[in-house]
Amino acid sequence: MILAIDIGTSTFKSALWDFEGRGIAFASVPLSTNADSGQWLRAFESCCAALAKRGMDSGKSLSAVEVIAISGNGPSLVPVIGAPEITTNGICIPAGPARLWLDRRATEAAAEVSAVMGDFVDASFFLPKALDIKNNEPELYEKTLHFLGCPELLALALTGEARTVFPSDGFERWFWNAEILKRLNLDAEKFPPFIRPGETFGSVLPIPAARFGISPNIPVVSGGPDFFAAILGTGVTGPGQACDRAGTSEGINVCTVKRIIDQRLMSYGHPVQPFWNLSGIISTTGKAIEWGRDFLGLGSFDEFFALAQTAGAGAGDMIFLPYLAGERSPVWNPSARAVLRGIGLSSGRGEFARSVLEGVCFAIRDVISVMEEAGAAVNELRVTGSATESGFLNQLKADVTGKEVLVPAHKDAELLGLAMLGACTRGIYTSPAEAAAALARIESRYFPDEKTSALYARLFQEYRSLQAVFKGDRQGRRR
Repeated sequence: MILAIDIGTSTFKSALWDFEGRGIAFASVPLSTNADSGQWLRAFESCCAALAKRGMDSGKSLSAVEVIAISGNGPSLVPVIGAPEITTNGICIPAGPARLWLDRRATEAAAEVSAVMGDFVDASFFLPKALDIKNNEPELYEKTLHFLGCPELLALALTGEARTVFPSDGFERWFWNAEILKRLNLDAEKFPPFIRPGETFGSVLPIPAARFGISPNIPVVSGGPDFFAAILGTGVTGPGQACDRAGTSEGINVCTVKRIIDQRLMSYGHPVQPFWNLSGIISTTGKAIEWGRDFLGLGSFDEFFALAQTAGAGAGDMIFLPYLAGERSPVWNPSARAVLRGIGLSSGRGEFARSVLEGVCFAIRDVISVMEEAGAAVNELRVTGSATESGFLNQLKADVTGKEVLVPAHKDAELLGLAMLGACTRGIYTSPAEAAAALARIESRYFPDEKTSALYARLFQEYRSLQAVFKGDRQGRRR
């Protein structure tokens, strides 16, 4: 069996898979967006307990797990200040406060890193965060043994090995080397050596194995960042196919034949060689829907979607920009904030709810449009995440973007992608592409409604006009 772990922003997800891609048991734990990295370790223990119980119902034990594969959100940074410890309360790793990808306070450090790199590096990335800690929290910096992301932190707890996951070629702009660390006056020993997705952090040590009911000495495999696993789990293995990974944020990743360089986007190696991945990340899409739900005092997302359906297409010309915590691509402005334009006397709760959802879809269309402007073909959109349970939102994405939307059978594509990588590690498949071809299945399709295409084309142009005010100099200053 494979134990797959994906550390999301708001949910810690886990699953047991057999090597043919059949799900045996699933468990999840809600997470907060506070700075407590210990919650990831506690969530792992809770999920192991739940999986052990549910696995027993299927005649499976955690001791039968042959490989663990881990992915997670990012760029999130944890300054580790001590070795892993097993106590009566569980496993813990002494660490300073985590800085999640949402944390963009390091704008001054980002400017310094950008100057050294010779290219723009956003404040949400690893190096600006580490440099900001050095500049503004020197005591914490001196105590730090390793700077790690959230998947690497869990791997450290299990294996005792500190490693940094370098996702693929093309990520050099957002990571480091000895020369960059020297020029920034950062201590190289605090930055662990790199491994790639599909490679092992190490093997599970006897003490954590006994604590969690897992066999010792089994490999712990890097699944890369969450988007890497999601690309495989949705079966995005050929040019023109795009993965829409919807969670707290939203990542759009399209497969391209050659590398496309555009400063508004990110480009790096695709999980399936020899292709490339062109990526845009929208910071607060799922978070905007959650905010809208709470703002209206509704008890569930289903109520929010149902309310949105009471309004007509275009939400009475209300337009929402979902920039609740700055914005990444293609805006790259940490100071960007949400906008709701077009409120009138006839605007009601339904129009508000629909405008939030349409704003999320306009943001997706914006990323796709920039990709196409840069020369990429985007032929279809394969969606993943809990939001895919809403047929209304799936149809809205198709209508607003003008792209066919495909919904995989497994909604948590990260977990399935991790199962694929785990199966490759054990030699079941010769490559991630072969595993994806065998295991990724499409459940349903949504086609754009031609009756709304002109309306959404007009509103999208208005969305872009509103957005233009935030396109400053990438440090939050307007032009």
